[in-house]
Amino acid sequence: MRYVEEFRDPKAAKGVLAAIARVACQIGATREEPVRIMEICGGHTHAIFRYGLDKLVHEGIEFIHGPGCPVCVLPMSRVDECVEIAERPGVIFTTFGDAMRVPGSRKSLMQAKADGCDIRMVYSPLDALELARRNPDREVVFFGLGFETTTPSTALTIQQAARERIGNFTVFCNHITVPPPIKALLDDPHMKLDGFVGPGHVSMVIGIHPYDFIARDYGKPIVVAGFEPLDLLQSVLMVLEQIRDGRAEVENQYARVVPEHGNPVSLAAIAEVYEERPSFEWRGLGEIDASGLRIREAYRAYDAEEKFGIGYAVGRAKVEEPEGCACGAVMTGRIKPTACPQFGRGCTPDMPLGALMVSSEGACAAYWTYGGARVASETEPAE
Repeated sequence: MRYVEEFRDPKAAKGVLAAIARVACQIGATREEPVRIMEICGGHTHAIFRYGLDKLVHEGIEFIHGPGCPVCVLPMSRVDECVEIAERPGVIFTTFGDAMRVPGSRKSLMQAKADGCDIRMVYSPLDALELARRNPDREVVFFGLGFETTTPSTALTIQQAARERIGNFTVFCNHITVPPPIKALLDDPHMKLDGFVGPGHVSMVIGIHPYDFIARDYGKPIVVAGFEPLDLLQSVLMVLEQIRDGRAEVENQYARVVPEHGNPVSLAAIAEVYEERPSFEWRGLGEIDASGLRIREAYRAYDAEEKFGIGYAVGRAKVEEPEGCACGAVMTGRIKPTACPQFGRGCTPDMPLGALMVSSEGACAAYWTYGGARVASETEPAE
């Protein structure tokens, strides 16, 4: 298949759904005892709800939403640190748009902008670098955010800044990696997971072998998936077939985009610019060893944490979640968004309590966008 319409063909989808139902019955999956498949990527969560796949698959399949939204997994303290940098005199703070409305304990970046901070939305770290060229008397800070998908572009931008010796450009590095939190979830005795749908965009950079431990050490199947309806349905079928056959392997449904060993140019840039942090805090999961990246000594001049003496460079205070906010539990798949007492009431896209309601990949945003008031009304407590 080459064209997007082919990946959304209803007739083909019906055939895959029938195969899913057949294999689900073969392994004894029921509504009461479902096969629990975690989609790691927030883009997959939105696709599942946009196309209603959770309603179309066999009732014995339950989708569990994992920590696959890089904006959502940031703890509130990191948003506070962004605001603190942006409030410094002479700073132009730049960020991707989906981070603008994420609440910190005091305010969001959007609110800080309304209060007079020079905060600008950009589409690429190269846009931030261009701002630094045009404003040599200002400090330009880029909010480096995302999994392995966006890490190469930030690394390449830092390399370009170093080549040009641009001294007024830094990155507030919050790049994180996918495998460590998956391991943390698998080590959690309260989590019951039968298989994984692996992230397509991340895997485009790192390949499929960083997930080998999931199959080898935990005996769980994982299938790296694309983002169209047939991609996801086929990936679910592949997971179920592994379970039926007693196999646990890493399979690549998204081979048209994801190379087995990743993108060598991207991986080389990441390796040159970044190194593992000893640990990094994840919302809902706490500190996870070697799960974040920091800028290497050779490029330390472009590290905003070091330049401004903030964050992990000086020690950090833990910020508690707002009372009643269940972002951590939703993020780690322990509950569905509608089980949060604030969903659709104290927390809406207009007045969010947590990142999951405003991020373009957040699970709560997916439920709200594709379920809206109907979903919210279903969660109203009985009188």
